Amino acid sequence: MITRRSRLWVSAACASLGIAACGSASPGGSGGPAMLTKIGPGEGALNIIVWAGYAEAGQDDPTVDWVTPFQKQTGCKVNAKIANTSDEMVALMETGQYDGVSASGNATLRLMAGGTAAPINVNLLTNYADINPSLKDQPYNTYNGVHYGVPHGWGANLLMWRTDIVKPAPDSWGVVFDPNSPYKGKITAYDDPIYIADAALYLKATRPDLHITDPYELDTTQFNATVNLLKAQHTVIGTYWSDYTKEQSAFANADSVVGTTWQVIANLLLTDKNPTPVAVTVPKEGSTGWSDTWMMYSHAAHPNCMYLWMNWITSPAVQAQVAQWFGEAPANLKACDIIATTDPTFCATYHVGDAIYLHNLALWKVPLTNCGDSRGNVCKGYSDWLHAWTDIKG
Repeated sequence: MITRRSRLWVSAACASLGIAACGSASPGGSGGPAMLTKIGPGEGALNIIVWAGYAEAGQDDPTVDWVTPFQKQTGCKVNAKIANTSDEMVALMETGQYDGVSASGNATLRLMAGGTAAPINVNLLTNYADINPSLKDQPYNTYNGVHYGVPHGWGANLLMWRTDIVKPAPDSWGVVFDPNSPYKGKITAYDDPIYIADAALYLKATRPDLHITDPYELDTTQFNATVNLLKAQHTVIGTYWSDYTKEQSAFANADSVVGTTWQVIANLLLTDKNPTPVAVTVPKEGSTGWSDTWMMYSHAAHPNCMYLWMNWITSPAVQAQVAQWFGEAPANLKACDIIATTDPTFCATYHVGDAIYLHNLALWKVPLTNCGDSRGNVCKGYSDWLHAWTDIKG
């Protein structure tokens, strides 16, 4: 039920996000069509926006393919568009050319509050019951009590280094923020405003005087200190990356030797024809992270195919394939039974059922002007983060 109080919260969120008119947060409201009550025959096509590694059809490895079996089973021909950042995903979804997206938490609120995403009838998804309870009913997939997607998987943003060059093995993010680093010019950082949270998380641990409690809820003093840290870091950065293939190439060629990464990039480097000696870790200060959600466009041209895809991609067998290829914790807990037949340590390594580990990750979310605490509306919203990131990079 949408109460007056929740409407006021929606309005505040919209204003903070710079959204002039938010869509309805209730199924069947003015923001779009009603939720499906049954899945009909596929429409023959599916256009989706994905993180690299989420829609493999043998293009990177002929043995890694869960798209072709889906197409054969449903008749839905998949056209997958890789996006490198959440901003890119939001912009592509807003064109209306795509049926759905594998969105992270720094995009989902914008898609839900803006009316771009459609409410999802999770009762139609036969695998939903097996999804990790810690991932359900979260702010990055549920809005005013309405489900807007199905969890896909989650993980940490990691520190990666060349083990033959960076010695001793680092255990702190300080290695990428040290202005006197011996690796100056060969340090890399993720090219997205959300990376500001990585710096804020480091300051949360190393600058207790700033009293940072949430790296996405930064008041002026906290935000300015974080931006200054990133401006100092800019002097030692060799490359900012968003295209995962470019970071892979940079580490392979030793143009970059230390920086933030995703597990999938480390996996590709380690399994390449000419493997690159890299290692990854969650540093002692902790890490930011992501929980990805499959969401559908509010006026999707192929809604049945999108529902069929969401059910397929969250099935135990496919979740097992994606998790091992990408390097993430699968959302479907039954995937571990399948993974264990070939890698009995995988689910322990990725903390699949570890609610405490998941809770301790600072998962991506959209920064709002409302701090979410007694400070009120004095925090920096996403537009401030966006402008600051442009200024940081010069």
